[in-house]
Amino acid sequence: MRPPAPQPSGLPMPDADRITPLGRILRSLAIDELPQLVNVLQGHMSLVGPRPLLPDYLPHYTPRQQQRHLVKPGLTGLAQVNGRNHSTWEERLEWDVRYVERFSLLLDIKILLLTPRALLCSRQNPVMPRLDEKS
Repeated sequence: MRPPAPQPSGLPMPDADRITPLGRILRSLAIDELPQLVNVLQGHMSLVGPRPLLPDYLPHYTPRQQQRHLVKPGLTGLAQVNGRNHSTWEERLEWDVRYVERFSLLLDIKILLLTPRALLCSRQNPVMPRLDEKS
């Protein structure tokens, strides 16, 4: 990934303009997530749960969407096995809330079993825009 050089407007360049070809491959295979296993081992994250998002997004959540913070963030979750980056933000956040509402060991096992298929069967892995960006 190239450093987030600011545009003339002072805002960082969009991810799509900053990610190198190698970075796209690493992201498409989710290899770029491996360092987060350290966070799982330290107990800051779980293997399964809503993906962590930037604190900047907090003001954009509805009260229902804020429920995603009732569980630890995870490396994979319902949103990842139900559309990954092909879903809208609203759909992804709704999957996160559904996970919180249905939280169980059996659901975690199901998500872990579905994750490799979601990674390998994804036709493409577009870069999600920031929550506060217009698509």
